[in-house]
Amino acid sequence: MEQVTIADIVKTTNGTLLCGNPEKGISGFSIDSRQGDKDSLFVPIIGERVDAHRFIESALKINGATLTSEHDAMEDEKPWIKVEDTIKAMQQIGTAYRNRLNLPVVAVTGSVGKTTTREMIAWALSCDKKVFQTIGNQNSQIGVPLTLSRMTKEDEAAVLEIGMSERGQIETLTKMIRPNIAVVTVIGVSHIMQLKSQENICLEKMDIVKGLPEDGKVFLNGDDPFLAEYAGRLPFDTYFYGLGENCNYRADHVRQEEEGMAFDFVANGEMICPVRLGVLGDHNVKNALAALGICHQMGVSVKKAAKALESFQGQRQRIVDLGDVTLIEDAYNASPDSMKAAIKVLSGMDGKKTAVLADMLELGEKEKEYHRQVGNFLFEMGIDSLLCTGELAKEYIAGAKEAEAKVNKDGILYTRHFENNKELADYLKGNLEPGMKILIKGSNGMNLKEVMEELHKIENEESECNEK
Repeated sequence: MEQVTIADIVKTTNGTLLCGNPEKGISGFSIDSRQGDKDSLFVPIIGERVDAHRFIESALKINGATLTSEHDAMEDEKPWIKVEDTIKAMQQIGTAYRNRLNLPVVAVTGSVGKTTTREMIAWALSCDKKVFQTIGNQNSQIGVPLTLSRMTKEDEAAVLEIGMSERGQIETLTKMIRPNIAVVTVIGVSHIMQLKSQENICLEKMDIVKGLPEDGKVFLNGDDPFLAEYAGRLPFDTYFYGLGENCNYRADHVRQEEEGMAFDFVANGEMICPVRLGVLGDHNVKNALAALGICHQMGVSVKKAAKALESFQGQRQRIVDLGDVTLIEDAYNASPDSMKAAIKVLSGMDGKKTAVLADMLELGEKEKEYHRQVGNFLFEMGIDSLLCTGELAKEYIAGAKEAEAKVNKDGILYTRHFENNKELADYLKGNLEPGMKILIKGSNGMNLKEVMEELHKIENEESECNEK
């Protein structure tokens, strides 16, 4: 944050300054009492298990000021600001700071692909502008104000990610961000346990438009049946992107090549330029279409943006070569849609194809059915073997066996369940073959990174032996 004072914060939050200098400058937030600096404002958050107000004293050894909702009086050289709710106050400060900055903002949400889409949009725009984007996965009620506080007047555009876990959160965040362009990627079943249906998830995601100005623009995945229904229904310029003929921004002649995807970028029926991506999968083609379409609307050279996307990698679905074995590392999160997209990438590769999968979490009462659907898909995509861990992962095997039975073929897809990640990793390490392609995917809570780390140890051990 730039040129924000304690007095500004008191006014913005309708708070009370209990002590300290009102003219002191604040440059950012700290939500960890062990982090920050002399110009940071500590925000004590009341969580389910811990009330961070207990850490204020230690936080002020590092930070320059603090919010509080639990003190009515204080004597200290450093400012203490009494507010009704510390998270709400943090959001109010973030909103006020965003309102000071005059730059175009793109906001991205969706059940699947929002992080990669956000990264691609920022990467493409960066061919012409200084672009700020969400750091890591700071897309929540707490993460978004943290993100906003890091924007500066030097930034020429921003691409911000919006997430949610329950109804009403998207509206809060989009009104905080005030985007000029809103993007919705896919309506899946993530968080269906909380929102009960995909229809409710769609309504929540589409609340992103509530933060748009009158001349705002909306980009929707035209291949998603829930989003396609919004054609002609929004009071904003709306652009669809995807592979279907109904899309304003479309990919033609899509093909998977050795190093990534290739396609022709078509805008409103006109072929603009060929595109080559350094990442695999039809889902990444769609992500790139959103990025190129936004560049087209913002007056950024599409050909320059397409050239920039050739070197895009992103933090999801990393392709890693470990000698004669190739890993698709995608263990940050998982849903039925993202699982199928990753399996499709694996299916398009040469060599023996092995899916290493763990549970998909927070899918509600139909969680077993969703896992069986993924098992069906594994068989249909011609995957050679399935190695899995987690109680729900047993349903992958059940689904694969169901698919095999329908075509009267048994044992085409080798399947095996493991009690934990260590057993899975040990088996995998002992059964690696030259040319193998291995997908590693599951919800973050299943901690499949432990399996990836074990496989990387083999590479490190081999490198050390070669050096000796």
